[in-house]
Amino acid sequence: MRDALWKMPAAAQAAAVRGGEVSAVELIDSHLDRIAEVNPRVNAVTRLLAERAREAAARTDRLRAAGRTPGPLAGVPFTVKESTPVEGVPTTFGVKRFRDLVAPADALPVARLRAAGAIPIGRGNIPTLILAGMHTRSELFGDTLNPWDGGRTPGGSSGGDAVAVATGMAALGLGSDSGGSVRVPAQFCGVAGLKPSTGRFPADHRVFGPDDPGPATQTLVTDGPLARTVGDLRLAYEVLAGADPRDPRSVPVPLHGEPLPGPPRVAVVADPGGHGVHPTVRAAVRAAAEALHDAGYEVCEVPDVPRLDEALDAYDRITLTEFAPTWPAVRELLGEGGDRYIGMAMEKTPPASADELMRLMGLRLNIRRSWAEFLHTYPLLLGPSFTEPPVEPGLESRDRAGRDRVASAMRLCTATSFVGVPAVAVPTGLADGLPTGVQIIGRAFREDLCLDAAQAVEDRLGVLTPIDPGDRP
Repeated sequence: MRDALWKMPAAAQAAAVRGGEVSAVELIDSHLDRIAEVNPRVNAVTRLLAERAREAAARTDRLRAAGRTPGPLAGVPFTVKESTPVEGVPTTFGVKRFRDLVAPADALPVARLRAAGAIPIGRGNIPTLILAGMHTRSELFGDTLNPWDGGRTPGGSSGGDAVAVATGMAALGLGSDSGGSVRVPAQFCGVAGLKPSTGRFPADHRVFGPDDPGPATQTLVTDGPLARTVGDLRLAYEVLAGADPRDPRSVPVPLHGEPLPGPPRVAVVADPGGHGVHPTVRAAVRAAAEALHDAGYEVCEVPDVPRLDEALDAYDRITLTEFAPTWPAVRELLGEGGDRYIGMAMEKTPPASADELMRLMGLRLNIRRSWAEFLHTYPLLLGPSFTEPPVEPGLESRDRAGRDRVASAMRLCTATSFVGVPAVAVPTGLADGLPTGVQIIGRAFREDLCLDAAQAVEDRLGVLTPIDPGDRP
């Protein structure tokens, strides 16, 4: 049975450990064998935590033997993005200069997953400093390959975790998302991913010292899990959610909101902003809409989402203004070529003045209000995470045309991060041998509605992973 353990969903793995059908050590060893087999072909796991994982698994087995019930994720292995601290392990950000930057404590999401019984098994690769582009290529660890086709990017910046989950090297991945960094690799790798509402999961983004980051980082960056099934994503969501005094942004909102009156209304927008969408992506949105209609949802084609272009412009102005003072030092860390993605953005969007920044912060609230009113009418929104199939690695850093193309394709992710609402990415099938998928966006703090709808899509369109890496270069 050990060979098949890594193929099981996280929920089934945890149930098997809690029920004594397998030991947590056997479960971890099954995944370690899978990593040894697959990771040399995809380069997704940057640092293996084998001995630590085995020790944690042995503790889980002793706990159960003593008659105590392990947690809801008992023994389940998960990867952690290279930018998220794990106690006693370097938080490298994929940069050689940070290879010895050992974390003194777990990040809050890592601690919560551990408390539920899950076990960190390895680190997931990222683009250098999370800033070198959408493709997962780091100075320290090199390129991560898309397991469906090595000639396509797995996306980023949580690409290593998405690939690890898709290939069965881990049951869960802990990524982060500030504009698509969970949802885009989920679509490209054929897995599910959650970007929660701002404030739903507690976190601490003070990685380099005691000072907190600026308002853009505070409000846009959210940790988010990746999984092969929506059910596993829901398990992770229930573990990660909830307030913590170490993060005053986190709020004590119930996991599940009040039932909606009547069938939930779903707005469908296949081409946000009218900037173009690939036929296979449009077909994926249509397939998901049909699945939701079949499940009893009231599916409504609508002209567009609220104020998309305004949101995109304000997102760029606010984030790049916050980023500008540190750009010279960051540019040096990124190195030659690694600075092209942000460098092109800085050239296109100069920092705002103090007066302009104040206006932009007011505009953000105004746009959030427009979205809240839209989602009051339509509690759910169905659309693409990325309006193209997986593109070639490094397209966004090649030239301005490539960068603009990628930025446009992820525009719905950017806008929904800007307004702080939750979204679940869910696969819809295959087209030309590559995964397709959509995202389901909801009202603030109604992750439960997004997960319910994603489950309805999965029930009708199926699960794509785990898979063996493709043979194409």
